[in-house]
Amino acid sequence: MECIAHVKRDRDGNWGPPHALEQHLRAVGELAAEFASSFSGDHWARLAGLWHDLGKYRPRFQHYIRQASGYEPDAHIKGEAGRAPHSTAGAVLACDRFGPAGRVLAYLIAGHHAGLYDWNSEKDSLEYRLNLPDSRQELDEALAAQPPAELLESADFDASLKAIPGGPAGFALWLRMLFSALVDADFLDTERYMNPERFELRNGLPELGELLPLFDHHMADLSAKAPPSEVNRLRAAILGQCRSKARKAPGLFSLTVPTGGGKTLASMAFALEHAKTHGKRRIIYVIPYTSIIEQTADIFRGIFGEAVIEHHSNAETEPDQESSQSRLASENWDAPIVVTTNVQFFESLFAAKTSRCRKLHNIVDSIVVLDEAQLLPPEFLQPILDVLNLLAGHYGVTIVLSTATQPALSTREYFDPRQNLRGLDNVREIVADPDDLYRRLERVRARLPADWHSPTDWDTLARELAGFESVLAIVNRRNDARELWQRMPEGTLHLSALMCGAHRSQVIRDIKNRLKAGIPTRVISTQLVEAGVDVDFPVVYRALAGLDSIAQAAGRCNREGRLERGEVVVFIPPEPAPAGLLRKGEDACRSVLHGCAGNALERALFGQYFERLYRACDLDEQGIANLLKVDGTTLAINFRTAAERFRLIRDEDSVPLIVLYRGAASEVDKWIATLRKDGPQRWLMRKLQRYTVNIRHRDVDKLLRQGDIKEAVPGLFQQASDWLYHPALGFNPDGTPPTPTSVIA
Repeated sequence: MECIAHVKRDRDGNWGPPHALEQHLRAVGELAAEFASSFSGDHWARLAGLWHDLGKYRPRFQHYIRQASGYEPDAHIKGEAGRAPHSTAGAVLACDRFGPAGRVLAYLIAGHHAGLYDWNSEKDSLEYRLNLPDSRQELDEALAAQPPAELLESADFDASLKAIPGGPAGFALWLRMLFSALVDADFLDTERYMNPERFELRNGLPELGELLPLFDHHMADLSAKAPPSEVNRLRAAILGQCRSKARKAPGLFSLTVPTGGGKTLASMAFALEHAKTHGKRRIIYVIPYTSIIEQTADIFRGIFGEAVIEHHSNAETEPDQESSQSRLASENWDAPIVVTTNVQFFESLFAAKTSRCRKLHNIVDSIVVLDEAQLLPPEFLQPILDVLNLLAGHYGVTIVLSTATQPALSTREYFDPRQNLRGLDNVREIVADPDDLYRRLERVRARLPADWHSPTDWDTLARELAGFESVLAIVNRRNDARELWQRMPEGTLHLSALMCGAHRSQVIRDIKNRLKAGIPTRVISTQLVEAGVDVDFPVVYRALAGLDSIAQAAGRCNREGRLERGEVVVFIPPEPAPAGLLRKGEDACRSVLHGCAGNALERALFGQYFERLYRACDLDEQGIANLLKVDGTTLAINFRTAAERFRLIRDEDSVPLIVLYRGAASEVDKWIATLRKDGPQRWLMRKLQRYTVNIRHRDVDKLLRQGDIKEAVPGLFQQASDWLYHPALGFNPDGTPPTPTSVIA
C-alpha cells in the first residue's frame, strides 16, 4: 500500500488522488535546496526536506490520516488510534548518522511544525525530545515500514561545519535560514497539492527589473510639476547622487539627508539602480512605525502597483482579496518590493515560529532600506547590528541606513567592556558632502532654554503659543498634550495616541488643508507627528527630548523653505520625560546642548548625542547574543528563549479598545455591527484597527466596573458610553469629561 502525506476532497466532496509521501519528500527536498543554494546551504536543506516527514511512514500515521480524514474509514492498517507524531523520526536519524553535526538537521526537522526548539532549557527542549523512548520508537517504526532506500542514502553527504557563513558567530542565523528554506518549501509543496488554484496565483508579480522604467516615468512627471525652488533643486541633486552611487559594490551604505530632502524616493532610486547593476532580487523597505507605513506603501503602490506588498501587524486584506497575489506573497515575502516595520523585520530575524521564519531566505540577495535608522531600539542594538553585519557580509544583502540624524553605529571599545559596541564598519555615505547639504537645507533657527533647569508651566506656554497665528507644539506625553490643549484658544487642534487612527488621519488632513490655504492653525501634539507627517509650520515648539526628536520636530518647520528661517523653540516642560529610554534621551540631549552657542542642529552634534545615549543603555538588555552563542561541542543554542525575549514592543500593560469615533466618513458602527453578527475575521479586524486605541489594564478594570466599556470579543474591548470619546482629544481613560481651563481671554 502506498504511503501518503496528505489527502483532500474536491469541490463536489469526492476524494482525489492522495499526495504520495515519497513525492512530497522529494519535492520539498529539491525546493528547499533551491531556496538555500544562494547561501551554499543546498545540501543541508535537501536532506532536511527528504527526512522532514520520515515519521509519516510509520503505520500509526498512515492509519491516522486515512481514518481521521475519512479517506479510508475502514482502513485496517496496523497501528494505534489517535494522532501520530511524525516530526522527530528524521531528527533522530540525523543524529544517528552524523553525530553532533546531525543536530543541525535535528533542529530543522523536529521544529518544522512547532518551531525551532531550545537545545537544553527548563521547558520542552530538543535534547529532551531526542532522548525520549517515543522518539526512538517513532524512527524504528518508520524504518520498519521500509521507505525507499534512495530517501535514506547519505553516504556522500558532507556534514562538515567548517564553511558556515560567519563562522560560529553566524551559526544561529545560518540555521534559521536553512529552517526558512525547509518550512517555506514544505508549505508550498503542500499547498500545490491541497490548493492548486491558490498555488498558481503565486509568482504572478513582476520582476524587480521591470520596475525601474515605472519609477523613472513617475520621477520625470514629478520633476516637471515641481515649482522651481532651492529645496527642489537640492532634492533633484540628492536623487542624482543616489542613482550614480548605486553602481558601487554591495554592502553597507548610509543616506544622510535632512528632513524634507526627499529621502523616501531617493532611497528607492538607489535601491532600483543597485538592483539592476548587481542583480538583487527584491527591495525591503523597513519603517519604524505602523502609523506611517501605510502612507509610504501607498506612495510606492502608486508607482509600482501590485508589485508592492505591505506586511505589518495591521495589514490584512478585504474578504474578496484573501487569495490575491499580494496576500500570498506577504506570507513569505516573495515579491519585488516589501514594505514592513522594524518589529516585523527584526523579530522575524530572531524568531523561532515557522510562520515568522518562513520569509527569511527571501531576504538573501536583497536591498534593505532602514528608514529613520536612528530609531533602532538601543536595548536591542547589539544583536540587531550583529545580524545586519552577517546579512551584509555573508548573504548578499545591501543595507541602507536612511535618516537625517545618523546614529553612532561604528565599533567602539571602552575601558569598561560592558559598554563596547560591535558596530557597522565600512559604511559608505551616498551623499557626497552631507555637511554642505545640511548648510544649504538649513531652514530653521533653534532657540534653546536660557535656563536648562527652569521649567515653563503650561499656562505660560499657552499664552506664548497663542501669540502665533500658526504654531505646532510637541510634548512628550498624552497627558501633557491634553493639559496644554485645554489652556489654548478655541479652535486649537490636538493629536495624540488616545485618538484612533481614523481620527488622527482626519485631523492631519485638516491641518494640511488649512496650512495650504493660509488659515491660522495651532496644533498641540505628542511626538507621533514627528515621523512621516509632512506638515509645514513657521514656528515649532518642542519639549526637551532626545536630540533626534528635536531634529525631527524641526523637520515640520519651514519644510518647503518658503521662509528665510523658521523658528524652533526648545522648552523645559513642567515634568521630565517618563523614566526609561525617553529620560535617557533627554539627559543625553541636555549634556550635548548645554552651553551650545552655535547651531543646535549641527550634524556633528548627533554623533556625540548618540554615543552618550548608547553609553547610558544596556545594548543587549535581554542577553540575546549569549542565548544565540553556539556551543562548539554540542551545537546547543536556545532559539526559542531568544525569540521570546527579542520583542521590540512589550505591551503587557496595554489593551486594545474600539472607540466610538464618529467623525467624517466614519464607519465604526457598521464594522462593530459586523463583528457582533459574524465574529472576528482578519479583514474586519483591520477595518476596526482604524478605530482602536490602546489603554492600560488598570483603566480597563475601572471602566468595566463603571459600565463605560464592554468586552467585544476575548481580549478586545469596546467603548459603551458615547460621551467617553471627545471630538478633539479622543478617548478619555479617566472616565470623566475634560474640563476647559483655557488661560486665553
